[in-house]
Amino acid sequence: MKPIRLMSGFFTVGVWTLLSRILGFVREVMILSLVGPGPVMDAFVAAFRLPNMFRRFFAEGAFNAAFVPMFSKRLEADTDAAAFAQNAFSGLFFVVTLLTALGMIFMPALVWATAEGFSGDSRFDMTIGFGRIAFPYIFFMSLSALFSGILNATGRFAVAAAAPVLLNIFVISALTFAALTGGEAITFLIWAIPVAGVAQLTLTWRAAAQAGFSLRPKRPRWNKDMRDLVMIALPAALASGVMQINLVVGQLVASQYENAVSWLFAADRLYQLPLGVVGIAVGIVLLPELSRRLQAGDDAGAKSALSRAAEISLALTIPSAIALMVIPLTLISVLFERGASGPDDSAAIATAVMIYGLGLPAFVLQKIVQPLYFARGDTKRPFYYAVVAMIVNAGLAIGLAPWAGWLAPAIAATVAGWVMYAQLAIGARGFGDAARVDARFRKRIWRIIAASVVMGAVLWFVNLQIGSLLVLPWWRGLGLLILLSIGAVAYFGAGQLFGAFRMSEFKAAIRRGG
Repeated sequence: MKPIRLMSGFFTVGVWTLLSRILGFVREVMILSLVGPGPVMDAFVAAFRLPNMFRRFFAEGAFNAAFVPMFSKRLEADTDAAAFAQNAFSGLFFVVTLLTALGMIFMPALVWATAEGFSGDSRFDMTIGFGRIAFPYIFFMSLSALFSGILNATGRFAVAAAAPVLLNIFVISALTFAALTGGEAITFLIWAIPVAGVAQLTLTWRAAAQAGFSLRPKRPRWNKDMRDLVMIALPAALASGVMQINLVVGQLVASQYENAVSWLFAADRLYQLPLGVVGIAVGIVLLPELSRRLQAGDDAGAKSALSRAAEISLALTIPSAIALMVIPLTLISVLFERGASGPDDSAAIATAVMIYGLGLPAFVLQKIVQPLYFARGDTKRPFYYAVVAMIVNAGLAIGLAPWAGWLAPAIAATVAGWVMYAQLAIGARGFGDAARVDARFRKRIWRIIAASVVMGAVLWFVNLQIGSLLVLPWWRGLGLLILLSIGAVAYFGAGQLFGAFRMSEFKAAIRRGG
């Protein structure tokens, strides 16, 4: 067996994802500054969410949950993985082509179903127009996700992780050009999305070809492999669909309130930084690793991989969650408050960020536990769990709206996230010893929490001391950098002192990743 190097793979994906998220911050800062919270940004957010929603449904969520384990096992057993990949690609090509055409035709219905609160004002027609420009992004990204799955399964994480960076580069370039030439920012912004999709598909397609998987559109062949793929993917698609319903319900509630869609979008971008860098990176690397180890009968290796993934994830996630809850207004005001975005916007976004911070560990833990199911081809139970989480989310988002207003979707998402993780964790007990964490994890997790609490106290105290200086334009960026640096020193110092981790472990993993 040729195992994937879990930690080096995690750091490779994590570094590229971190770069993507940092550029994503620059992108959101520019959008908030040049467009600003309001009808135009609300319409853009609703339109951009449509292809992303279906992308997670058809590609990165459902399709790859089935494709990656099946492809990885064929690689491990050396049973014609290339032919399987070719047929899967042809089938996906046909499906997303049809989906893209239907989406373009029925865009008004999609907008009404996902942002009914826009009806009767200018946002509705704007969202339809923006949606028809952005929706083809799903075609390019769905195919790119398949090639990324091939690259991840073969241990080539860098290109697949680098591809999402292109979207941010194209959007930032488009907005910069608009600002320099006096052009309409929203026009350049919306057209940059499908162009970036073409670039991402081109990059991953060529990389897969260089890895020995040169795929071209052909007539799909319906055979046993495709039946198995569909049977595994269908429950995962339904589960992904349920999770997208959660987003739609949140947007439907938020669309009833002025600027709320924009505020929640900005808050989502901030908590997505640690979620993307840690949770998604670990999930991407862990799924093919578990699939191949289980195929080889290496339960001890699977247990070790799960434990190390959980350990490194929570060592980075828990302090991030505490920082989002302790200094949300400082983070938002420094990062987003400029141009068309003012102090009232910062206060609203910061409140949502604090709520999302409470749910961040749950969102990351889901990414760690779900591969235990997907690696075994079990996508049915995650679907059932997702239905329960959907009911909780919808009930809270709609039920709390009269009292919590536009914050109800954030509260609902956080509670539903913990409900989903609890179900996954309880259900995984039946997988035996390979699905349990080892003694080292159980020993260290409480020390990680203690070090994170120390960091939170330090951040709170230092923020009080220098908070008045952060309103000065010349001090804001430097002040935030100093504040975060002090928090990082406090966390890693306390972690080293408490025995939560050893810095040498991080250094060794980074060296292997390089």
